[in-house]
Amino acid sequence: MNIAQCILCILAGIGAGVVTGLAGLSAAVVITPVLVSLCGWASYDAVTVALASDVLASLLSAYTYYKNKNIDLKRGSLVTVTAFLGTIIGSYCGYLFSQQSPDGLGYISMLTTVFLGFKFLLKPITGGHDAAAASGPSTGKTILAMALGCGIGWVCDFTGSGGGILMLTVFTLVLGYNLKVAVGTSTMIMSLVALTGAVSHVSLGAQLFPLPMAIVVASCLLGAVVSAKFANRCEIRRLNRIVGVVLILLGAVTILIKLL
Repeated sequence: MNIAQCILCILAGIGAGVVTGLAGLSAAVVITPVLVSLCGWASYDAVTVALASDVLASLLSAYTYYKNKNIDLKRGSLVTVTAFLGTIIGSYCGYLFSQQSPDGLGYISMLTTVFLGFKFLLKPITGGHDAAAASGPSTGKTILAMALGCGIGWVCDFTGSGGGILMLTVFTLVLGYNLKVAVGTSTMIMSLVALTGAVSHVSLGAQLFPLPMAIVVASCLLGAVVSAKFANRCEIRRLNRIVGVVLILLGAVTILIKLL
């Protein structure tokens, strides 16, 4: 591992931590494209590192949101159960896909990154109620969120990304939460989803590189803690713009480098 790769790992980790803490996104939307396109990693191995980074980053981000009363523990726990089931299936599907197309997951993640960036800029998530609202979601909407959670778990562990934004969509559109509650609850769920996915990937033969992984995980943790504190004080529309610009630039640069 040379100095350039070390710097890339640090930047990837910090960037991933920032989008996790700010918007509840999976660390993979940053880590996977960087490791695949700039460091030459196999996509399945890169996804494994991304999921490992997600565990602590999402957990500590969720704790910050919890302290600010921006998490719905009751309904979040129900969605976690179904998402857990989806992750196991998704991890195995991702393994099979990676055998047929080694760079496929990396390209999917890069394109997802660009899409998410435009989503935040063009259709920012605003409005909604907080976790303590007296009139919470109906039982039917909660069951729908649980069903969608299973599919989200599959997507997250198949591609290594997308789970966070899909969780945000469920919590804002289906359950009607405001952005901060949606992000907080999403990070809580993503910590377990990421842990399950990381363990599944390793058990299926993902290659581990201890030093790069340690650097990425530590950097991601730092970025997540700082950005989560900022997000809980930030105005929602400004939060959408910041994350949107960062994701579009990241996705465009990594795709360009990969194609050249």
